[in-house]
Amino acid sequence: MAQHLPARPNLDHLRKQAKTLLARLERGDADAAKVFIEHLPAAKTLTPARVRDAGFRLADAQSVVARQSGFATWPALTRHVEQLRALEGEWQFERLQVDGNTMPAAALAASRVLIDGDRFRTESVEAIYEGVFTIDVDAQPARIDIEFVEGPEAGNWSYGIYELDGDRLTICLGLTGASRPEAFKTAAGSGHALEQLRRASAERPKAVSGGTRRAASKTPIEAVSVDAAAGDTTAFDGPMTPLMKQLQGDWSAVELNRDGTEMPAEWLSFGSRVTTGNETKVVFGGQVMVHAKMRFDQTSTPMSVDYLNLAGAAKGKVSLGLFEWTGPQRDDARFSIAVPGQPRPADFSSSKGRTVSRWRRRA
Repeated sequence: MAQHLPARPNLDHLRKQAKTLLARLERGDADAAKVFIEHLPAAKTLTPARVRDAGFRLADAQSVVARQSGFATWPALTRHVEQLRALEGEWQFERLQVDGNTMPAAALAASRVLIDGDRFRTESVEAIYEGVFTIDVDAQPARIDIEFVEGPEAGNWSYGIYELDGDRLTICLGLTGASRPEAFKTAAGSGHALEQLRRASAERPKAVSGGTRRAASKTPIEAVSVDAAAGDTTAFDGPMTPLMKQLQGDWSAVELNRDGTEMPAEWLSFGSRVTTGNETKVVFGGQVMVHAKMRFDQTSTPMSVDYLNLAGAAKGKVSLGLFEWTGPQRDDARFSIAVPGQPRPADFSSSKGRTVSRWRRRA
C-alpha cells in the first residue's frame, strides 16, 4: 500500500483520530460509516445502517486509520511511526565506503545527516542534498527508499537497507541507477555505498523540510525551453568533433571549487568525470553532481562550452561556461561553469554561482 502520512506523524494524534472516527460512527455519522465500509474488510459488505449497528470497537477504528494511511494493520503503522521518531536527530559519519573504497575519516568531519520525520538534509563538502524517504520496518533487513528533492541528485531515487541500534545507524544504499543491496557491504563496481553514522543529537533538527519539489514537466527534455543565449537544444546533437574525441573517457579530479569553496584534497580522489559521445557525467562519492550534454565554440578564447543538464534540479536547463586545455599533451582540462540563468563567466576565477574544476586524464 502507498503510505499517506504527514511528514512528521504522531501516534497520539493517530490514536485521537481513531477515537474521533469511532465516536462519529456511534453518533450515526453517515460519512464515518462510509469510511469503515471503504477501509475495514469486516464492513465492506454492510450497509451504512448495519455498520452503525455492528458494534465496531476502537481496535476496528484504529485498523481503519491504519489502512487509510497505507498500512495493513494498526501495529504495522505503530512500528513505522515509532521507527521514524527513533531515526530523528543529527547524525555524523563515522565511516563511508563507496564501491569498496573507504573514504578518509578526515574527509567526513564536515558531513552530517539531519532527519525530521520522513524528511532529511545531508550536508557535505561537495553539496547539500534534501529529500524524503520511506521505510519498511517489517522487511528483513529493514528497507529505506530515498527520493532526492533538491541538490545535485534532485529527481533521482536510491534504494537501500538500514539497521538502527540505539545511537548507531548503518545504511547501505544503491546509488542512483543501482539495485538495492542485499547485505551491509560494498565491492568494486557494485554501485553501493555503506554509511555508518553516530547520533550527535536526538533533538528535532531545525529547518529540515526535505526541499521543494519542482512541478513535473509534461514534455520531454528535448522540448524544454532553454536560455535563448544558448540556442536550440538540437544544437547539442551535432557531429563528433576532434575536440570531443579528445575528451572521451575517464578523468580524475585535480581541483574543484564550488561557490567559492575549495573541495578538500582528500575528497578529490573520490571524484570522476566520464565523457561518452557528447555526454559528460561527474560523480563524487558515488553521487552524480553533473550529467549533461556538451557543445563547444572553439572560435572564442578561451573556448565557450554549454551544458544541457540531463538530471538533477537543473534538468532541462542550460549552463554557460568556459573551457581550456591546461596540459601540454591535452591530458589536463579546466572548466568554469555558471549555474543556469547566470551569464557566462569571463574567466576561471572562483565565485558564488560558479563551479571551477580541473581534470586529468586517467592512464
